Amino acid sequence: MGNITTVFRFGAHYLGRYWTRLTMGLILGVLFGLANASFVWAAKTLADRFEPAAPKVVSTPAEPERETAAPGVRQVLNGLQERLDGWIDPWLPRVDVPLDWRRIVGALLFLPALMLLRSLLDYGSGYCLGWVSERVINDLRLDVMRKFSVLSLDFFNRSTSGDLLTRINSDTAKLHNCLKNGAANLVKESVTIVGLVGMLLWLNWQLTLFALVFLPVCVVPLAILGRKARRAAKASVKAEVQQSSQLVELINGIRVIKAYCLEGQQVERYRQLARQLVRQGMKGVQAREMVNPAIEVVSMLGVGALIVYIFKTQTSIGEFMGFLYGMGAMFVAVKRLAKVHVQFQQAGVGVERLQEIMRHEPTVKEATAPKPLARFQREIRFDHVSFAYVPDRPVIRDFHFTIPRGMKVGVAGPSGSGKSTLVNLLFRFYDPTQGGISIDGTNLREVSFQDLRRLMALVSQEIVVFDQTVAENIALGKTDATRAEIEAAAREAHAHEFITQLPQGYDTRLGERGVSLSQGQRQRISIARAFVRNAPILVLDEATASLDSAAEAEVQRAIDHLAENRTVISVAHRLSTLANCDHILVLVQGRIVEQGGFEELLRRGGVFAAMAARQGLSATSSPTLQGQPVS
Repeated sequence: MGNITTVFRFGAHYLGRYWTRLTMGLILGVLFGLANASFVWAAKTLADRFEPAAPKVVSTPAEPERETAAPGVRQVLNGLQERLDGWIDPWLPRVDVPLDWRRIVGALLFLPALMLLRSLLDYGSGYCLGWVSERVINDLRLDVMRKFSVLSLDFFNRSTSGDLLTRINSDTAKLHNCLKNGAANLVKESVTIVGLVGMLLWLNWQLTLFALVFLPVCVVPLAILGRKARRAAKASVKAEVQQSSQLVELINGIRVIKAYCLEGQQVERYRQLARQLVRQGMKGVQAREMVNPAIEVVSMLGVGALIVYIFKTQTSIGEFMGFLYGMGAMFVAVKRLAKVHVQFQQAGVGVERLQEIMRHEPTVKEATAPKPLARFQREIRFDHVSFAYVPDRPVIRDFHFTIPRGMKVGVAGPSGSGKSTLVNLLFRFYDPTQGGISIDGTNLREVSFQDLRRLMALVSQEIVVFDQTVAENIALGKTDATRAEIEAAAREAHAHEFITQLPQGYDTRLGERGVSLSQGQRQRISIARAFVRNAPILVLDEATASLDSAAEAEVQRAIDHLAENRTVISVAHRLSTLANCDHILVLVQGRIVEQGGFEELLRRGGVFAAMAARQGLSATSSPTLQGQPVS
């Protein structure tokens, strides 16, 4: 019951949007349950007609007193039964009445008409609730995607791709199945049971109370199997997450896998995870499929005891047939409800995981009343900034520097020195743990993400190309860019020539991760994206680090053009790309250990010069120093 409450409480926000269809589906489900229960009356009515009609007895004065003493509901039901019998009697055959055309037609159509009504109500209820569930799950997936989009980078660094994919696909799919099938059956079968109990009580209340003793016995195996299904569902989700993560690794690392002939190893890893998934899945199947045998055995014991009781009390054949059908239908409804219980147990695991996501708050939050930042005019200031991804393990330590508008600043240092972290802090992917960053005197915490990031364009080593057309990929830098602006940006990025040679030119779809392009071409697409953005601040995060020398020359030419008349922050491992910077900061363990011009740092013979020497650069070999005396 707890899981049913959890599922519906979670879905209430979404279900309320479609209350008209939901209400219609529930009403039709209730009517379906009542139509189901009406077959008890139908069975009794048909069985009674195999016996001659009982002669009407004139009431004695004492009889009305006993009748008056009977419950009011009983009187109403008996009166309704008499009116129905009076209306239906000419249309149904009876053993002591000759057949005519009306009785033949009635015999042929009586049960089919009831079944048609039941089927139409079943279809209508299922359709309405299915219509609602499809839209609820679509809304839920959109909300999960929106939630993913607003969560901070630290959340994604802690999560695996397989876990995120499982939450948005598998967990929502289980909830979808639960709402579409489980909710409909929960309503229909519950009302069916209530209706059947009511009909059986009207038929013979003593017999009904005797039979209902066996109903609670069904709850014991149901509770045990429900807990087993829940445990299996949790283990199954864990195995599914691992399997999805391994599949993502396989796809992303396919070049390395093929280069080292690791295909067999990866398939074996996947096979082991698949075995775990199958094993846990089968435990869920066992729990679900054991419901039927358990309830059927209990129900047949009840029917056996019921038959003995019926013969002992010499119940009429009509009541016997109606009662037998009613008990059979009731246990069928109980079986279906038991499967619904298992479904809700399994869906409850997914709902808990979805609730966990929806409750998660971003660590970097936008200001509730952000200050406007329309343009960049004066400076970017890092004011004694410190930052740690993990507490007590700082990556940036007391970083203090001011970048005037128009300055080109290079950032160098060994791996792990905090270079890319500075970029993350400037874009406010993270907030400093100490100190602050400001643009034109306005702290970044007080500015909206939109205003802040509109002032900056990013070209990074991690080249991101989406499965869209070339034009759409470039226009990501400015969503309302015209085709003329897109083509102008491509020309400035030295990308127009190879784009026009593609099969559909700018309308060529690039495929996932832009696999149809070389790495240099993909990087020029990302540079064109920065061009079309036309932002005053350009951030280069090792933009040429993964390129070969030929591609680097082409891309560097585009970057130099892009950097003109802009404030540039260039993070680089390849130090030659910093030769044109006005000022260079050298980081070691998050601290500025050296700073100055390119030539000055080479001459100084410190950390920068040592790094440059390992790359074959020195004061005498530097193109900017040739012809100048070395001090």
